Amino acid sequence: MTLSQFNTYSVAGRLEIIWDLGNFLAYRGRRGYRIALYNIDHFYAEIWYNPETEYISLVRGFESNRVLESYIPKIDVLEMLDQ
Repeated sequence: MTLSQFNTYSVAGRLEIIWDLGNFLAYRGRRGYRIALYNIDHFYAEIWYNPETEYISLVRGFESNRVLESYIPKIDVLEMLDQ
């Protein structure tokens, strides 16, 4: 799957792809959201979840390494090597 293909799906479709093909990497918080980062093939995806409203506000795919910078302190590389 490519990022372009991923982005053609609805939010529900993107969630299904993440749950089927994604590898969870880390969580981060921002402005009240709990954001989950996943790796899918050659791109990344985020699920933006608001725990207060219990609503998923955004599901997006991206390739930019710049977005990953906010996750660096939260990713346990040793844990990833054990898998």
